[in-house]
Amino acid sequence: MKTILLIASFIFTISLTAQTPYEKGMTKAFELWGNQKNTEAIQLFERIASAETDNWLPSYYAGLIEIITSFNIKDEALLTTKLTRAKGYLDNAATISENNPEILVSYALLNTAYIAFDGQKYGMSLSGENIALYKKAASIAPNNPRVLLSKTEWDMGSAKFFEKSIAPYCEDIDQAIVLFEEEKQTIPFYPYSGLERAKEISSNCKKETSPN
Repeated sequence: MKTILLIASFIFTISLTAQTPYEKGMTKAFELWGNQKNTEAIQLFERIASAETDNWLPSYYAGLIEIITSFNIKDEALLTTKLTRAKGYLDNAATISENNPEILVSYALLNTAYIAFDGQKYGMSLSGENIALYKKAASIAPNNPRVLLSKTEWDMGSAKFFEKSIAPYCEDIDQAIVLFEEEKQTIPFYPYSGLERAKEISSNCKKETSPN
């Protein structure tokens, strides 16, 4: 599964001469992540989280890296270890920021990593949980483009699994693109990314559903 988030899109441009210790740490953590030094990035996000106890973002990103890097793992014990750590980070973020739609869709992505590893073992128990997570996130933030994109990707994956058409979801992806383009990016290090991913999915959706 392709990474659904672009590292560069995470970084909110801040003048280097005016950075606080928090901003310097977050910028360095993203640089490590961008250079595929995932373990070092996670460790730095974890240290930042320990210092910034009222900020959900460092724990969120630590969890997100664990989830994203779990999709190509072939060993179930290693997968479980990584996703258990990821859940711990997300749980910490959720304690700080309750009912946060960004965190909710990350829990769904964590479940998807399990399902992608072994659909027969995990699909039945976790699919319903994902549907509930996306429903809750959409009720909290109906105009959040990452919520719509993530939910639609999940719906498209389910449709393909059951050999159904993904055509009904092309419009949802296009709506997500509109929401991405309208979104005001004002909070440093907030996870605003996803526009390029949405455009890629929209293009592929149209190709797959166009008449021959």
